[in-house]
Amino acid sequence: MTIRTAARGRTAASAAAVCALAVALTACSGTTKNDAKNDGGGAAASSAKADPNAPLKKNLKMAFLPKQINNPYEKIVDDAGIAAAKSFHGTAKEVGPSDASASSQVSYINTLIQQQQDAILVAANDPNAVCGPLKQAMKQGIKVVSYDSDTAKDCRQIFINQASSEDIGRSLVQHIGKQIGYKGKIAILSATQNATNQNTWIDFMKQELKDPKYKNMKLVKVAYGDDDDQKSFQQTQGLLQAYPDLKGIISPTTVGIAAAARYLDDSSYKGKVVLNGLGTPNQMRKYVKDGTVEQFSLWNPENLGYLGAYAAAALASGQITGAQGDTFSAGKLGKFTVGKDGEVILGKPTVFDKTNIDQFHF
Repeated sequence: MTIRTAARGRTAASAAAVCALAVALTACSGTTKNDAKNDGGGAAASSAKADPNAPLKKNLKMAFLPKQINNPYEKIVDDAGIAAAKSFHGTAKEVGPSDASASSQVSYINTLIQQQQDAILVAANDPNAVCGPLKQAMKQGIKVVSYDSDTAKDCRQIFINQASSEDIGRSLVQHIGKQIGYKGKIAILSATQNATNQNTWIDFMKQELKDPKYKNMKLVKVAYGDDDDQKSFQQTQGLLQAYPDLKGIISPTTVGIAAAARYLDDSSYKGKVVLNGLGTPNQMRKYVKDGTVEQFSLWNPENLGYLGAYAAAALASGQITGAQGDTFSAGKLGKFTVGKDGEVILGKPTVFDKTNIDQFHF
């Protein structure tokens, strides 16, 4: 098991603002791992009462469980969350599998339960595969926060959504539509077939494509690179071999878009096939500057991890239960309100291009 633990004394990582959420930890009456009453039903099932004025508990223990331990994007998220925990005198660590298969996270959750963590934060590879152990965690009073990629709603108390799923999905189609003049074949290069966030965004992409203005555009294929660099590279090659007249590729995954850009950059398709999607500035800077990619989008991943840590702390301290309307403070990011089904939205994504990419470094 790979574990990265941060010492309490480290300073919190700075996060460039795009939007974010944060929570202030507070001591709550009657909400401990021994006496918490939760039948495993997530936010809606919690019988506890929120106390927004409760003080933040100190010495909270929490763990981040990403899709993959070696995913560069998720390392940024988790490192920021680990640093944020220090700011409220807690400790956090990152644990996780090296692959993104549906069941790869289960054994880690079981171990974290045995360690009696105060909170588990998980970016789910599959919305249902992790539910059994997460429900067990909640029954034992461990707070569960999903981030980046959600679990089924009854398997956690809070979901930290990086942006509105509808905004993400529809905007990616809107961007590529403008770039290709609303005409031609497009493909999607996704992560894993079961990734909750990817599939939700793709559903909204397909809905957006039903608008009459896209009548001359056709989605020909959804390919899966499993958030693996080499496989995503090969899938890009396969798409272009299968559809030599392809006009554009949308890759809503940071691993996928970087691999696709690398392939296009050294191919005859450079400048002919539009690539758009979700990436980090540091990954994509070269490809934007050399003309392989005109633009891409993302929220600030540091803010996502920071917000997740504060949300978990607010739950563990009794400031919130995950019920709609609960509010909490997220440190430097300000105040957030829990929405329907326990969802907290970080904010709108930023579009990066030649005009602004050098302003961001993550």
